[in-house]
Amino acid sequence: MLLSLARPSSLAPTPTVLRFFLTFLLCLVVLFTTELLQPVQSAIIVPFTAGLAHVCVFLMRLFDAHVIAQNDAIIDALAGGGIRVVAGCNGVEAVLILVSAVLAFPAPWRHKLMGIGVGFFAIQALNLVRIISLYYLQRWNHAWFEWFHLYLWQALIVLDALVFWLVWLRWLPREPQPAPA
Repeated sequence: MLLSLARPSSLAPTPTVLRFFLTFLLCLVVLFTTELLQPVQSAIIVPFTAGLAHVCVFLMRLFDAHVIAQNDAIIDALAGGGIRVVAGCNGVEAVLILVSAVLAFPAPWRHKLMGIGVGFFAIQALNLVRIISLYYLQRWNHAWFEWFHLYLWQALIVLDALVFWLVWLRWLPREPQPAPA
């Protein structure tokens, strides 16, 4: 008995899938390149990152009166020390991945814009939890801080973008199927 090593035609990518993949890659390249430009960094990314630190401190002050924000740093006013929210820790990359996936998927623009807007807030809400937890982990145990910072939270933020995109896909209205004759 001979086995065919030919690839079944049902597994070949359809033009729609290929178009999605190529559009997704193009969007990623354009958005990540744009994010790295100095004018974009200084006008958008740096102020946004400092804003995240201030929002975190606002939330943390509900139960910790000794925390302060200075630009992109969250500092313990009594003991000193703290963390800085820097590029890569601001959730922007996960948002860009989500935006690329939403833009590449064939859907009405109204749904795309809604998905990008809600997805941005979903990613940033989890990112606020991430930053606050890392601040307290850093004060408690530096080894745990490093592990959570470098491994767990990085993966969870990107996973958040993927999960939100999958939820957004399920939320999209289905095209009506023709009635059987």
